[in-house]
Amino acid sequence: MKQLIVATSNPGKLAEMQTYLSQLDWELTLKPPELEVEETGTSFRENAQLKARTVAQAMGKCAIADDSGLAVAALNGAPGIYSARYANTDEERIARLLRELGDTPQREAEFICAVAIALPDGSIALERERRCRGEILRSPRGNNGFGYDPVFYFPALQKTFAEMESTLKQKVSHRGQAFSALFPEILNLSSSC
Repeated sequence: MKQLIVATSNPGKLAEMQTYLSQLDWELTLKPPELEVEETGTSFRENAQLKARTVAQAMGKCAIADDSGLAVAALNGAPGIYSARYANTDEERIARLLRELGDTPQREAEFICAVAIALPDGSIALERERRCRGEILRSPRGNNGFGYDPVFYFPALQKTFAEMESTLKQKVSHRGQAFSALFPEILNLSSSC
């Protein structure tokens, strides 16, 4: 069985990627926690590449990484690549976002996800970036999901991400779309990994 190192120490992220990549007959494992990768890129794409490349070279195996976040038009794209570092907890991040948006009627936003797979030599073999457009509500709704999901409203389904069942969210989300876009080519990597 082929092995793919997931460039994170977060077991929740591993479980999420296992769901997205369940059609593959590959074993996904976490990177060692002591192998830290500083996200110094200026875009989601650069950070995903950096994490995948660093882990692949250190482990001598293929590695996959993603970087994602929320970009709000009225905040000039913030929190952007700093989405996870916008505050200490999900609740504090949402509170800061709503405070900074205030009463502005301009609520357009998009979730962005970049995914990269690096070969053992660190070269990037595959990468995809996808976006999911929506808007930011004035208060949270729903109990599913994490991060900004309770305030990210998806107009086509008239629900926030936190109101969606996980299988539905996987189909329409930025992350689900990015991983789906990898499938046509990811199967061809089996000889390289």
